[in-house]
Amino acid sequence: MTKGFSADWLALREPEDARVRSAALVSMLVEHLADAEPLRVLDLGAGTGANARYLDRRLPAGVQWLLVDNDRQLLTRAAAAIQPADRIETRVADLATALDPSAGDLDIDIFSGRNLVTASALLDLVSEAWLLSLAGRCRDADAAVLFALTYNGTMACTPLESEDELVRDLVNVHQRTDKGFGPALGPDAAETAARAFDEVGYEVWREASDWELGPDSAPLQTQLIEGWAEAAEAVSPERAGLFRDWKARRLAHVAAGRSRVVVGHEDLAAWPI
Repeated sequence: MTKGFSADWLALREPEDARVRSAALVSMLVEHLADAEPLRVLDLGAGTGANARYLDRRLPAGVQWLLVDNDRQLLTRAAAAIQPADRIETRVADLATALDPSAGDLDIDIFSGRNLVTASALLDLVSEAWLLSLAGRCRDADAAVLFALTYNGTMACTPLESEDELVRDLVNVHQRTDKGFGPALGPDAAETAARAFDEVGYEVWREASDWELGPDSAPLQTQLIEGWAEAAEAVSPERAGLFRDWKARRLAHVAAGRSRVVVGHEDLAAWPI
């Protein structure tokens, strides 16, 4: 589900995502799925296809892709990036209902016959109930899973500003608001996912995939700082002036080339035992 995320934002974050993702977990999955031929992969919330592009270069040749998202225009861009074209299918659907074939707007069961279910930067947006349902659907399909870049609540900026911790705490409150799936897991998503897949009989592996942004990532830092200030103001509008002042100081650090930002993420891979 990429509602609210523009193609420009997805393009801006793609190089950093690719740099920090866990190559070790992908290698473990490749070994686990060595006998799957052809490898049939479901990508949830596929957006412009960044996750598929990253994995298509690392998974065995000939992967058959099914990309699902609620934005037809983004899916069109995603489909054009993987060749030959007969290896990729797309479905436009609301992921909030896509786990239930009887309730959604899909003409197929998207999990049927899939060896691997994957998503990037999705799990922190969903509710606990949705995630538990996802774990059950994956187990029913006997599919391995790979979920990359799940936000874990960690934010750190240098040089320090006195409001940094307050902004982080309010951003994490905002992360738990409804993103279309019910109350979002936000910073609790990685831990909840690990527990959910363990409980349905998966072997679970986790690894950090933190963004560590320096002066060469100024556009991405700028987008993050502006988004954080907006989220903090949405949670605590009575302190809007404080957050706008904080944003101005943080953006001045970015413009001066002295800003560094760390955003915590986690990758998770798992397969049925």
